[in-house]
Amino acid sequence: MRISVLNGPNLNLLGQREPEVYGRTTLAEIEAMVREAARGDGVELAWFQTNHEGAMVDAVQGLRGTADGALINAAALTHSSLALRDALLAVRVPFVELHLSNIFAREPERRHSKIADLALGVVTGFGPQSYLLALQALVGRLRAA
Repeated sequence: MRISVLNGPNLNLLGQREPEVYGRTTLAEIEAMVREAARGDGVELAWFQTNHEGAMVDAVQGLRGTADGALINAAALTHSSLALRDALLAVRVPFVELHLSNIFAREPERRHSKIADLALGVVTGFGPQSYLLALQALVGRLRAA
């Protein structure tokens, strides 16, 4: 099973950026944790991070034929990107949307996701554990299909 993890803008600053909201764990530490869990499940993992909307759209388009599913932390693009939504609609790869913070307990503009209705599910608010929960859920759904 092949799963891609797509990370959006500013996630490269985890550990430094607003630690009171996002914690002190870096994206590299989260990646290591997720890779270990994936290996234990026999999952091949691809990891991607970008600060650019177009690069995220390209990454989504690249999922077709290369990934059985995806974990997507689109960060701020979650709330604003119709281009990302359109790419997900076109590619139709099963995915779980995830967020470190609880977006529904944040500022009003962060409480809406442009991609949640396309996702198998949404994991939000569990810090780095959100990635592991999303991986577990996606692997379970893909194996059950």
